[in-house]
Amino acid sequence: MNYNKKTVTDIPVSGKKVLLRCDFNVPQDKETGAITDDKRIVASLPTIRYLLEQKAAVIACSHLGKPKGTYKPELSLAPVARRLSELLGQEVLFARDVVGEDARTKAAALQPGQILLLENLRFEPGEEKNDPEFARALASLAEVYVSDAFGTVHRAHASTAGVAAYLPAVSGFLIQKELEIMGGALADPKRPLVAILGGSKVSSKIGVIDHLLDIADTIVIGGGMAYTFLKARGGSIGTSLLEEDRLDYCREMMEKAGAKGVELLLPVDTLCAGTFSADAQPELVDAMAIPDDRMGMDIGPKTVEKFTAAVRGAGTVIWNGPMGVFEFPAFAGGTRAVAQALADCGAVTIVGGGDSAAAVEQMGFADRMTHISTGGGASLEFLEGKELPGVACLLDK
Repeated sequence: MNYNKKTVTDIPVSGKKVLLRCDFNVPQDKETGAITDDKRIVASLPTIRYLLEQKAAVIACSHLGKPKGTYKPELSLAPVARRLSELLGQEVLFARDVVGEDARTKAAALQPGQILLLENLRFEPGEEKNDPEFARALASLAEVYVSDAFGTVHRAHASTAGVAAYLPAVSGFLIQKELEIMGGALADPKRPLVAILGGSKVSSKIGVIDHLLDIADTIVIGGGMAYTFLKARGGSIGTSLLEEDRLDYCREMMEKAGAKGVELLLPVDTLCAGTFSADAQPELVDAMAIPDDRMGMDIGPKTVEKFTAAVRGAGTVIWNGPMGVFEFPAFAGGTRAVAQALADCGAVTIVGGGDSAAAVEQMGFADRMTHISTGGGASLEFLEGKELPGVACLLDK
């Protein structure tokens, strides 16, 4: 995939109406509807401010939740419009529909330096279907399209890909950063390139492992997915997470890594417990000899040393997925040690979205990483080397 895409600074936007796809899919309090974390809104501010300073008329749009093409008042973007107004220090107009009369009227009247937020895109059945008629109607509100919602670029929806058939399409600053840093790490990394993969399932990381075997120098495997690899290597894993139907795949990957000269590191010791609970007592055992009535919950100290040594010698580190059940304090040590190693190592450090990003934020290491991806599923598909519809549709430089 070509990562060298035009950005909002490569085209004239002054005096133009700009359709800006943001990711305002923010968590809200179920009782009050109050926004509980506005990080995604804050992340969109540099692109919005740039457009407003350039005297563009900004028509922002986003999805929120999964209303499945029907109006659900609890998933309205009205609270987002209010929070965005506070953050920008200026009024954010709000349209009560997406391409209906209210949106069309307000978009037509919008002046340079003003911003309008459309109602939740997914209230429209045509959004997720990438319906050409809906995409055309959305595009007709503006003269330029700017994509800045990296978390949605792996979806071929009307607002992420469809509108690019009708408007010149470029990236905002958020997507530009993802493409430069993650794209650069995959296309021309500083070596050695160390990839750390965790999380619960091998099956969710198959495409990533396949792709990284061709470009990484070392692949580190922790988290729940490691136990299927350990079993494939002949280990006893007790009641640990196991994907029986992936054992042959794991054997194949270990052979392939050996043949390609890629170092593939697995846990050598593990913290296990008799029950999956926060108050379970951790027991340290050999990773290949977990007792029958115990499950692996985190990597042990010898594994921490082995994994962090790989990080210390790296030029680029890509991390996707925690090393254990980091939500339980007794089993958060492995994930914290890896986060600390990334923070201290001096390499280009990229944290894929999802749980590893949450762990890094929660543990206070976020500001010491080169880049934390804003997309969960999108960053995974990026690491798989897949073409992302919401990137492919943007104009090449």
